[in-house]
Amino acid sequence: MSAPDGSPVGAERSIGQLFASATTEMSALVHDEIALAKAQLKQDVKRGAMSGGAFSAAGAVLLFSLPMLNFALAYGIRTWSGWNLALCFLLSFGANVMVAGLLGLIGLVFAKKAKKSKGPQKVAASMKQTAGVLQNAKPHPREPQQADKAVEPVARSSS
Repeated sequence: MSAPDGSPVGAERSIGQLFASATTEMSALVHDEIALAKAQLKQDVKRGAMSGGAFSAAGAVLLFSLPMLNFALAYGIRTWSGWNLALCFLLSFGANVMVAGLLGLIGLVFAKKAKKSKGPQKVAASMKQTAGVLQNAKPHPREPQQADKAVEPVARSSS
């Protein structure tokens, strides 16, 4: 049996060999993580595309069924009221215009709220502030260790 770097298991390895082995394993781990992220992203995009297609098909079916609803509404008004069919179709059209106007007003309210929202600007300002703080950060001074302490010179005798 041998270690990933080819040396026998249980044998003493040098620090260089250990570092090379750790670097190789870390590189492989990073590459595997990137591959996993790509696969998950690809699957999410595929699901999103399928969802978008299904919603588009549902919208198209609904859009093409609206004329049927208008005919049913106009004939229903005629049946209940006995009015002229042309007037019933005009009432059906008027109901559609009112619904469209209401939806337009709702859309306008949301558009104004979105325009007033400063979300992206707030995020950008926060990022700039964080970058400014990190640029001005200074490392903490480290405590001198035993090996770092100055050694007092020793006088030598020349005898």
